[in-house]
Amino acid sequence: MTEISNASTRIELQAIGFIHSPFHSVKGMPIQTVAAAEVEGRLQVLPPFQPGLRDIEGFEYLIFITSLHQAVEKLEVVPFMDDRSHGVFATRSPARPNRLGLSIVQLIRVGDGCLYFKGNDMLDGTPVLDIKPYVPTLDVRHTERIGWFQQGLQRLPTAQSDERMQ
Repeated sequence: MTEISNASTRIELQAIGFIHSPFHSVKGMPIQTVAAAEVEGRLQVLPPFQPGLRDIEGFEYLIFITSLHQAVEKLEVVPFMDDRSHGVFATRSPARPNRLGLSIVQLIRVGDGCLYFKGNDMLDGTPVLDIKPYVPTLDVRHTERIGWFQQGLQRLPTAQSDERMQ
């Protein structure tokens, strides 16, 4: 195995836009887009990146990769849908190395460099790093093995974010 130095593992990213959201505090936010299906938001794409929006209106769902800019980094967390600690890689917790988020949203319309969407589980001002089209044939996998989520999913409809990930 090749030894990797810290210098070669550093990655720099830039925001391509920012989320406009009704959520100004992490406390009380929905924790997944499926639990916020009707909550609207807007992604303002920065002008240099707006040409990349061409043909995006042909997709019903999009994947936003975001910077969870108000989260902290932890390797073990008590997730919002459980009361036991888990390794962060076995959760969807925002408190994780690199603080990357993934949200699948429903595109409502495109206009003036903005994507208007539903399924908003993002904080106002969240930096967006990338957008990808959601394509079920490529993105959906059917499985019965979902770890501790098997019991935790029953909490999803009422679970909300709180300060434990700050």
